Amino acid sequence: MTTYIALLRGINVGGHNKMKMAELKQLLETMGLKRVQTYIQSGNVIFESEEKPSQLSERIEEGIKNTFGISTFVILRTALEFEEITKKCPYSEETFSEGESLSIAFLAESLSEEGKSSLEKFNQDIDEYFSEGKEIYLYLRQSIRNSKLAIQIQKLGIPVTIRNWKTTTKLVALSKK
Repeated sequence: MTTYIALLRGINVGGHNKMKMAELKQLLETMGLKRVQTYIQSGNVIFESEEKPSQLSERIEEGIKNTFGISTFVILRTALEFEEITKKCPYSEETFSEGESLSIAFLAESLSEEGKSSLEKFNQDIDEYFSEGKEIYLYLRQSIRNSKLAIQIQKLGIPVTIRNWKTTTKLVALSKK
């Protein structure tokens, strides 16, 4: 049995795509997923399954659409992959000044060379990024809401969802319980 972490894009953000996590948990349990637990209201789910990730993502997306009428995509990683993602982070929060933050953009596929080039002009004094596989680590010196880099990541043409460092590390901790 593999432990997975699912990140749903755009759930309960700005009053849109409202979904109660208790109802999402119930849906996933009826789909046969085991030990389902959610974390905060933004669509973070930990569960166990023997299915392959690609099948799971599609099944979960379809279940959400059929049950809640919400079209979203699901970024799926194993708990071990998630832990490795946190270990590979090139930035350290201990060195951050007040107002600076760290987030990770989780992509459905690896960033292409063209995608990296499109982000490079936003890799400046205000914000920095480091791309590794299907993740982009974001070192933000101001709010993510004002980040031109974060906005550009949403325009890559690849399904992506962003989580802050606190949420990311909490999901790793919860997946070990």
